[in-house]
Amino acid sequence: MSKPNPAQPAEPAASGHLYAACVGRFYRDLAERLVEGAQRVFDEAGATLEVHDVPGAFELPLAASYCAASGRYEGVACLGAVIRGETDHYEFVCSEAASGIARVALDTGVPCAFGVLTVDSMEQALARAGGGKRHQGEDAARAVLRMAELRRHLAK
Repeated sequence: MSKPNPAQPAEPAASGHLYAACVGRFYRDLAERLVEGAQRVFDEAGATLEVHDVPGAFELPLAASYCAASGRYEGVACLGAVIRGETDHYEFVCSEAASGIARVALDTGVPCAFGVLTVDSMEQALARAGGGKRHQGEDAARAVLRMAELRRHLAK
């Protein structure tokens, strides 16, 4: 008898599991859209989501670290937005958020998804927060669910 393919779960594999979303609220309207999309995906998977707000994208790695270290969560979706301005600030925030979130996942083994919009304009951000191109909140939720499922599958 073959093992089930974890890429194609037969039923919501996350049913009964608890996940966290760390949300940078600098762009409040975008943050709400991202959370709504992530919540939809977690609900469809039968998972419970707890949302933890932080001021902005730069604070996401530390919040993800707190969540991962707590042992409460199967995974952490990090959501937020950084919109390019006239200075180098954008480059530093994007780089530190991305590398910090990745480091938390690698250091703890708790899946952490990078659901941060890194865009040039509000128009681009809205398009990627459910406005037509794709939905970064949904994508991050799917990624963290998939990685948590892979972790559970390999631990058997």
